[in-house]
Amino acid sequence: MELTLGIPALLFPAISLTMLAYNARYLAIAALIRQLHQKYQETASPSIGLQVQQLRKRLTIIKNMQATAIFSFLLAVITMALLFFEYIITAKIVFGISLFALILSLVLSLIEVQLSTKALSIQLKDMEK
Repeated sequence: MELTLGIPALLFPAISLTMLAYNARYLAIAALIRQLHQKYQETASPSIGLQVQQLRKRLTIIKNMQATAIFSFLLAVITMALLFFEYIITAKIVFGISLFALILSLVLSLIEVQLSTKALSIQLKDMEK
């Protein structure tokens, strides 16, 4: 396979949009944590404490999603530099690692979505009682 400068450049918009989505998730969870913290100070409810633990887990996953996406982006840029300087074999290896990092980021995103959906279904069951 011939690797040209255009191929890693194709990842730029995808990774940028992914980072925007991850950042939006982070901001939403941060706002929810602040809201729950205020409620917890008022009521000291144990259920709120459990919710915060789940949110902490989700926040860690989102942090790792962002880190792997940034790492993928950085490796795509390094790939372009290697191609520019005609280090073709090294560029292919670095690009492969970049793709793997992006896949890992997306898998982490899937896990976080599953946790989010599980938390919402628990709240819906609670409301149905």
